[in-house]
Amino acid sequence: MSDEEYHIFTGKEEIKRPSKLLLLTELGRASFGLGAYFMSLPWLQFMPKGDEHPVLVLPGFMTTDTTTAPLRFYLKSRNYTPYRWKMGRNLANFHEIEEKIYDRLLELKDIHGRKVSIVGWSLGGVYAREIARRHPDAVRQVITLGSPFGGITGENNIEWIYEMVTGRKVSEVDHIPEEIVQNIPKAPPVPTTAIYSKADGVVAWQHCMEKKEGPITENVQVTGSHIGLGHNPAVLACIAERLNQREGEWIPFKHTTMGKLFYSHYF
Repeated sequence: MSDEEYHIFTGKEEIKRPSKLLLLTELGRASFGLGAYFMSLPWLQFMPKGDEHPVLVLPGFMTTDTTTAPLRFYLKSRNYTPYRWKMGRNLANFHEIEEKIYDRLLELKDIHGRKVSIVGWSLGGVYAREIARRHPDAVRQVITLGSPFGGITGENNIEWIYEMVTGRKVSEVDHIPEEIVQNIPKAPPVPTTAIYSKADGVVAWQHCMEKKEGPITENVQVTGSHIGLGHNPAVLACIAERLNQREGEWIPFKHTTMGKLFYSHYF
């Protein structure tokens, strides 16, 4: 299939799947980013300590809790209480495991007696938004990392893996409940931060951001690969700052001191 067949038009904006160059350099860039992660850990320890509230971390498509280990390690070092999702490999079967994720969410809420923040990487972020939309009473805030909620069947470089694993075409969404398909682009009724990178080699970055920011929704741009977002120092610093806000006192990242000092060139 030609590149032209992957194009869509949204108003005046043409959205394409990421280039082959970005895709082919994903692993190398992510490996470099992992080195930057270890080198940046001392600096990242200067981020304010958290309030020990629980944070559920959801992995991306075809990955497991192992990939989120660096992120969870860092969150724990900043006095948060991170948790794995404990459901093995993410096989894009949300409609089958939704109740299990919700049970996990309620379990953590009951243990701590407070709402749970959810950090979702790639497809895990799509799950996080849907869970928060359905159960906002249990969710403190949602942070997504390169999650294509704006076009889950749109421009990407991973459809062949999805089709191989599920036996279904990405464009054929009949197996996904219509309610979920329609709601995916809609932001949940809780504070939501969408972190994305224009250098993403897996999914189109335009699908990983809110089309229009609102009072409790925002986009934060960083530089880096898709598969390196979970250990990207700029991402970790942003997550730590977002989680550090008191419940009920959420303000946009661009209005914070950190956002103005280190991320202002993206706004």
